[in-house]
Amino acid sequence: MIKPTYLGIRLYQLHRLKWWYFVVFWAPSEPLSCTMSAFFCIFAFLTRLTLNMAITESQLIADIKAHKLLPIYFITGEEDYFIDEISNTLENNVVSQENQDFDQTILYGRDVTMHEVINAAQRLPMLSPQQLVMVKEAQDIGLKDNGRNQAGEWELLAKYLERPVTTTVLAFCFRVRNRKKWDKRLRVSKLIDKTGVLFEANKIYESQVPSWIGNYVKQHGYTITEKSAMMISECIGADLSKIANELNKLFVAKPEKGNITDSDVERNIGISKDFNVFELQNAIGRRDVVKCNRIINHFAANPKDNPIQMILPNLYNYFVKVMLYHQEPDKSNAASLLGVNPYFLKDYERAAANYPLQKLARCIEYLHDADRKCKGINNNTATTTDGEILKELIFKIIH
Repeated sequence: MIKPTYLGIRLYQLHRLKWWYFVVFWAPSEPLSCTMSAFFCIFAFLTRLTLNMAITESQLIADIKAHKLLPIYFITGEEDYFIDEISNTLENNVVSQENQDFDQTILYGRDVTMHEVINAAQRLPMLSPQQLVMVKEAQDIGLKDNGRNQAGEWELLAKYLERPVTTTVLAFCFRVRNRKKWDKRLRVSKLIDKTGVLFEANKIYESQVPSWIGNYVKQHGYTITEKSAMMISECIGADLSKIANELNKLFVAKPEKGNITDSDVERNIGISKDFNVFELQNAIGRRDVVKCNRIINHFAANPKDNPIQMILPNLYNYFVKVMLYHQEPDKSNAASLLGVNPYFLKDYERAAANYPLQKLARCIEYLHDADRKCKGINNNTATTTDGEILKELIFKIIH
């Protein structure tokens, strides 16, 4: 009689809350059973890959609000907005507000050592099922005692994570400063990933900002027109914290839920629906001399609201996208190549018809020349204003 062999395949669940097992019976003399065993092995491997994908910021926040909590959260990356959002969610949801004075400890990396952090984490909560110990500016841990060995500090955390306290939620906010990123090669990094969440908050691309704005207003019960989202993106850039602040002010001024229009943006955020970089790009693409001159005169009259240092990079990105559109043989893929909404693709099609590649190359040269002049390089007249530099630039581009 052939004895069945148990093949345990451990499946990795996203939040490490459970472990699943498959039991497969097989014998070498039965090829069908062997085939089934191999099938289950491959299925388990692919399932693990799928479930172990990087968690998104919205998923992580949703899990924290649902009290699906883990022993440690390590939030790092270059996008401070995501770090602040996740840390605020932890502060507001792990411990109830009436118990935060007893079971919530907020520390700052420059003021503590890892030994003090671990001592706080090893305490038991007083009134709540779990306590929260959060270290903000964690990149500065080890600097309290005249720059102690930071690698040694993180090794102390690794030892704690070998047997973490289940009644403590320990959180670190490690911000990237001076391009000094978190070292994922450290032993502690692997233990964090095994025990809790290691979340890397990367900056989003500028082409993704309009869709991010759309998702943000949707979460607050509003909708926004494509043009309005593009206006905000072009005028504010990829600073998500600043965009969120401006949108929150708009929500207060517009309490009734509904669609956010160009007029709402102009009235509450201060971005003119007629005189902005987005409208300037469209006017240049159409070779609309009158509209270009109106916008440039408005910019020259309001230099603080429309700094040339913000306008030139936007125009540069615009011309690069028009060049890419020129060279894309399959125009059906142009929207994804340029990173723009398909709704605006017709504007790039018109601009490509009006500006051949040689002219686009010269336009980029004009932009570099204007950039040097506004920085005082190759500027023969020291009294030339930014507004005059812009007027000269647009004249060269159009003509």
